[in-house]
Amino acid sequence: MSPALDYYTAVEEANARAQIAAAEAIIADPLATPPSENVYYNSRLDPKNFLEGPLSPNPATRLRQMLARPGIVVAPGICDGISARCALEAGFECLYQSGAATTASRLGGPDLAIATLNDFVEAGQMVASLDPTVPVIADADTGFGGPAMVARTVRQYHKAGIAAMHIEDQVQTKRCGHLMGKQVVSREEFLQRIRAAVIARDEIPGGSDFVIIGRTDSAQVLGMEEALIRLKLAADAGADVCFIEGVKSKELLLKTVDALAPKPVLVNVISGGLTPAFTYSEAEQMGAKIIIFSLVSCVAMVHAVRAAMQSLKKTGTDFASAQGMDPKQFFQVMGLDEVIELDAKAGGTAFQQV
Repeated sequence: MSPALDYYTAVEEANARAQIAAAEAIIADPLATPPSENVYYNSRLDPKNFLEGPLSPNPATRLRQMLARPGIVVAPGICDGISARCALEAGFECLYQSGAATTASRLGGPDLAIATLNDFVEAGQMVASLDPTVPVIADADTGFGGPAMVARTVRQYHKAGIAAMHIEDQVQTKRCGHLMGKQVVSREEFLQRIRAAVIARDEIPGGSDFVIIGRTDSAQVLGMEEALIRLKLAADAGADVCFIEGVKSKELLLKTVDALAPKPVLVNVISGGLTPAFTYSEAEQMGAKIIIFSLVSCVAMVHAVRAAMQSLKKTGTDFASAQGMDPKQFFQVMGLDEVIELDAKAGGTAFQQV
């Protein structure tokens, strides 16, 4: 296995500069056709290969099928096993594990680059195991280091059963994309991260359909034009999906979709954040292919648990907050019936009465 890229040769630097010039030309004229050289292409991963046939039980392959076919992919943000179970019960066919949610649920901290690769992988592995056919898109922050760490992140996420990850261009001491004061790395460093992720994915034995999403936070730092250039460069470097964080209007989302077509675009909606509260139908009409609602479970959980704790403190009982849900009903949401059925099929008798 060849090592991940961690430096530019003179030729690579010249190629990178040529890509930047091509991207700038395309932003100026979205209908322009980019040169074929310096543009990543893997015939096995061509979207046309995923247009037909039944949905795959492999989550990464299934996500590629969903991206290649009509309809928007809706992925509610989950923060733990309970929220993931509730999302699956509601019928969602894709889940999103955000860095903010992982940091909050596992560490009780804010989204300020506190959580580690191990925190993210352990959370993702648990969520992906609940229904191994449902794709999980996971935040990978900045890749947790240089190109070698980015490559390790891809391998760890793939091994955990995660279907896709997004990697961004913030500095290592990053913050939530909807907070102010963000800083971003250079275009070249961002592209190194994307290339390292693509190389690592393509070197997974047997061929992997793992989806790599390039995310830029530069719109609030360097402007919308720079954000579009970075996403175009990320797409040329092999990113399967482009994620623009903090897009502030319908017009800017439409511009992003047009500039990056036919590459799929992901939009992130957080109530009260930088992006308008688009419904998934509205986002689909604007051409977005994936919509994530990063904090839908976290914020709801804060409200619900706050109310329950305040009620307990005031009344001395949890009767009101339980809303009639007994322990068995709670465990049924957590998969109790599946465990009982499995035990019975295996010839067990431990759960004949629960």
